[in-house]
Amino acid sequence: MSADDWHRRVDPSKPHPARMYDYFLDGKDNFEADRKAAEQVLRIAPEARLMALENRAFLGRAVRFLAAAGIRQFLDIGTGLPTQGSTSEVAHEVAPDARIVYVDNDPMVLVHARALLADRDAKSTVVVEGDVRDPDAILGHPDVRAVIDFDQPVAVLLVAILHFIRESEDPVGIVERFKRVMAPGSYLVISHGTHDFDPERSAEAVRPYANATAPAVGRSGAEIKRFFDGLEMVDPGLVQLPLWRPDGEPPSHLDVIWLYGGVGRRV
Repeated sequence: MSADDWHRRVDPSKPHPARMYDYFLDGKDNFEADRKAAEQVLRIAPEARLMALENRAFLGRAVRFLAAAGIRQFLDIGTGLPTQGSTSEVAHEVAPDARIVYVDNDPMVLVHARALLADRDAKSTVVVEGDVRDPDAILGHPDVRAVIDFDQPVAVLLVAILHFIRESEDPVGIVERFKRVMAPGSYLVISHGTHDFDPERSAEAVRPYANATAPAVGRSGAEIKRFFDGLEMVDPGLVQLPLWRPDGEPPSHLDVIWLYGGVGRRV
């Protein structure tokens, strides 16, 4: 991507969820508009930073579980910036031969991700431009096809992305399209925001996303469970993020973690 293309496509005046997430994780790859929107969220829900950390921890535990279960292909969609605790870092700790494709639609994420992963083998870790709203374009992308063999088990990661897909954009249909190409033994990983635990305050906390590139949508546990229809849920099922196979005792702050997470297996 040329410098002209980058400047034409990146609007620093409009918050982007990936860059807001980077700010919540104390990253530096964000603009003033992202920081302002993120600070609005934090004023309403100071727990947002903790939720971002719990989401990153869930991703790590899920990837570690999958790699230990024999998965060697990971399709991470809406990845954001692959910083510490990224899919490739965790997967390669368990399985150095694992292959990872990162997909994101933010040019800033793409540029930084490619720079961060420049020393990785291009046959095992690649970054692809794509939008979850167009699954066929992702699944048919030549760089995806060069790394992922969909005739073999694959893990499809939709971590903290589906709550940026409106109902009018058919999130269930999007997930079904990915599920259709998953061979038996494949896994689907999802984390998703919800209003189940503090409806009034969590609804207020997503309002700053209204002017972002993708407004946030909270869904109930029952609605999120629908994404796993046809799959066998991995124990403990769909739960609040800290409860999904915790490394130690579950934290006492569950009431402020407004996200569910789960892993489903195609049998």
